Amino acid sequence: MVDTSTLTTLNRQAGLLKEIETVAHNIANMSTDGFRREGIVFSEYVVNTGDDSPSLSLAHANGRVIDQTQGSLMQTNGSFDFAIEGPGFFLIATPDGDRLTRAGSFTPSPEGVLVAPDGAALLDAGGAPVFVPAGAAQIALGADGTLSADGNPIAQIGLWQPADPTTMTRAEGVRFDPGVPPVPNEDARILQGFVERSNVDPVNEISRMIEVQRAYELGTTFLDREDERVRAAIRAIGQQ
Repeated sequence: MVDTSTLTTLNRQAGLLKEIETVAHNIANMSTDGFRREGIVFSEYVVNTGDDSPSLSLAHANGRVIDQTQGSLMQTNGSFDFAIEGPGFFLIATPDGDRLTRAGSFTPSPEGVLVAPDGAALLDAGGAPVFVPAGAAQIALGADGTLSADGNPIAQIGLWQPADPTTMTRAEGVRFDPGVPPVPNEDARILQGFVERSNVDPVNEISRMIEVQRAYELGTTFLDREDERVRAAIRAIGQQ
């Protein structure tokens, strides 16, 4: 016979451990510009334990949700620091494919391409790299993403959103794999000289970490007591 209480607790512990790891990752990135908080989604899985037995309900932590709440904006006055006000993402080209990101700190490469700190190129509204002419004295950015050098328009930085939000997954750090090609987004504006901070609320995350850890510890205590109960029963049977 299956010990349903132990099985249910073990299943719960596995889900709580995933949530602890997720919350810890959020806390570690609360100072990372452009970071998006992530949460765990629990789903119910019902197991048939037999014709004469009640069903067993298990909770699976098999889903993740990305918090799209706007982070606070920090002024840097950098010519190539951009922040999105409203929904949407920048699109950058990486060796592993195009990625969506809210991190908007860029610099011109030696070839004049606007790139992220690791060299990933910022893409314009048409999906091509954004070039800045060498020797430009003044760089200006319009709210619609039009980038100008010395008063002459040179590119329009693209704003994008996932065509299907359910296919978007975290790729690495502050970047997301859209899953399917993203679509343009016209419901936001871009600010020059600002960067968006992480949208992690440290107080809420630390409070959540304490709650989840306590729940995990209670589950561990139950399993320890259940293990001791089973061992005691086995010893008693062996002495008969």
